[in-house]
Amino acid sequence: MSTLGNHPFVKMNGLGNRIVVVDMRQKPLAISADEARAAAGPDGAPFDQMMALYPAKTPGTDAFVRIYNTDGSEAGACGNGTRCIASLVAKETGKSKMTFETAAGLLDSWPNADGRFTVDMGVPKFAWNEVPLADEFQDTRAIALQIGPIDKPILHSPSVMSMGNPHAIFWVDDVNAYDLSRIGPMLENHPIFPERANISLAQVVSKEHLIVRTWERGAGLTLACGSAACAAAVSAARTRRTGRTVTVTLPGGDLVIEWREKDNHVLMTGPVAYEYEGRFDPKLFAASDAA
Repeated sequence: MSTLGNHPFVKMNGLGNRIVVVDMRQKPLAISADEARAAAGPDGAPFDQMMALYPAKTPGTDAFVRIYNTDGSEAGACGNGTRCIASLVAKETGKSKMTFETAAGLLDSWPNADGRFTVDMGVPKFAWNEVPLADEFQDTRAIALQIGPIDKPILHSPSVMSMGNPHAIFWVDDVNAYDLSRIGPMLENHPIFPERANISLAQVVSKEHLIVRTWERGAGLTLACGSAACAAAVSAARTRRTGRTVTVTLPGGDLVIEWREKDNHVLMTGPVAYEYEGRFDPKLFAASDAA
């Protein structure tokens, strides 16, 4: 029998980044990639990421979280999704600070007085084998990668890094001047990225402001990708395009990203929106049950 059949869920969003939360803490059964894909379908609860809460593994943490993309693959971190689960756990427990364990490590989150939530996304990784990349690059602030004619590339020289997930940031004058729905899949699956990558276009408005659009690994075009906003902000600071605190404008709205100087942790602050609650129709998972 399917793990998710008739299981309750909460539909939320972070700046339009579609998030579904399933609480598996009382019955910690595994969710298969097929089930995640079925749950994301039009007859389920369409999401960019599904945050599955499991019993805590590490003492002092609130839950272990597995993060599923639309295609059933798993992500290491999801900033927008972490804000969503933090708001639910804060309401449930009354706690003023939560810690979640993910494949990318521990993520702290806390509410702000204005209703927004902050997530400590941890320390970014820049080494080529930490991103990871298939080839060695000593300087990942700009790598030799381009798309289009050699003498006149459409996009080139991205900054690459890991923010729990691999990211490539292409610097452009206008993020809306490119067909990211066509370019994104090609770059996501480029051989240079053995684990695929999130592909972002970033436009510098000022030393304190970026505009970013993202093709999200395993999910496609998204209204907001929190880890991509963090990656763009850190990469902008690394390349001296901005300072260490910026507002990042995504199609779904704004995030404030601070690359904290004292410990190099990346703090992401933004809103959370509750949509509705429901239960998954068992019929969605008939194929996976039969398998």
